[in-house]
Amino acid sequence: MSTITAPRGLAGVVVTDTELGDVRGREGFYHYRQYSAVDLARLRTFEDVWYLMLHGELPDAARREAFTARTAALRRLPAGVREVLPAIARAGSGPLAGLRTALSLLGAESDFRPVYDIGTDRRVADTLAACAVVPTLLAALYRIGQGLEPVEPRDDLPAAANYLYMITGSEPDPDRARAVEQYLVSTVDHGFNASTFTARVIASTGADVAACLTGAIGALSGPLHGGAPSRALDTLDAIGTPDRIDPWIRERVLAGDRIMGFGHPVYRTEDPRSRMLREIALSFGGPLVDFAVQVEERVEALLAELKPGRELHTNVEFYAGVVMEQCGLPREMFTPTFCVARVIGWSANILEQAADSKIIRPAARYVGPPPPQPVPAIG
Repeated sequence: MSTITAPRGLAGVVVTDTELGDVRGREGFYHYRQYSAVDLARLRTFEDVWYLMLHGELPDAARREAFTARTAALRRLPAGVREVLPAIARAGSGPLAGLRTALSLLGAESDFRPVYDIGTDRRVADTLAACAVVPTLLAALYRIGQGLEPVEPRDDLPAAANYLYMITGSEPDPDRARAVEQYLVSTVDHGFNASTFTARVIASTGADVAACLTGAIGALSGPLHGGAPSRALDTLDAIGTPDRIDPWIRERVLAGDRIMGFGHPVYRTEDPRSRMLREIALSFGGPLVDFAVQVEERVEALLAELKPGRELHTNVEFYAGVVMEQCGLPREMFTPTFCVARVIGWSANILEQAADSKIIRPAARYVGPPPPQPVPAIG
């Protein structure tokens, strides 16, 4: 078998065809199917985009109503899953870690079958069941971890508002619910990132939907992938006051440290998600927003001075953290909230991959001692 040497991290390597979307890093643009993702976030609902990712078209009013009702009816947890959540919450290191275990159990309780062995309708039904309960699981695990009783989901609230309601126990302000919804829409999918690729690799083996999603969550949990929104706010906390911005940033840049919330492996211009979230943050206003804007401006100016020719802009996590903080989400729920959205994109990729039964099986180049070496005897 002939082999092809790929660049480190598979950067720029095209591994499949997809109809789900693309990221154009040099243009600062990305899309879901045929629509700008940012335009969708500004103009449509989370349920609309969920429908789009599954069915390839945006719903009309009647289909939106039917799909919203269908997914809302799937939010409640099976009794066997709900009963063990306290044990999962005690054993885990946060809601995202607990979600991996709970989602595996959900797959068993709901009799998810290998995607290789079932038809398209059953695959879609399994993804809907999983995606609908992910917000319920995360909110319940968070509240149990705080010593609080879980809040049952409501069928009459849209997905984003219901998610905030289950976390806080209070019906959210419509503006804040809409801000979270726009964030969720903007993070549904984003090319062949690590977690999406993981989901597709597992789907290529024919495994069930819960197995695919659990693997994707494991990839997302890494700090280089989904863990940056709260870390970006930690950066603002560490700087503290405007007079400390320049010395703090200068020290980090000269030391070669990464500044969380800045830079992206794909974008070579401003992250369009960051641009939209900045607008949302500015609509709320307040000291945190003013300080974030100051930090953004000074980081870009100092990088232009210290690292000429190297463009580094805010990524989605920087203003996502600011927006979520303003909307009342606790910091430990920032990455789980990202997961609420991305599970939709993973599911669409799982369905697309399941339609092609070719297993993903790349090769590795061995660079250890030359074989075969004689096996040494003992004694």
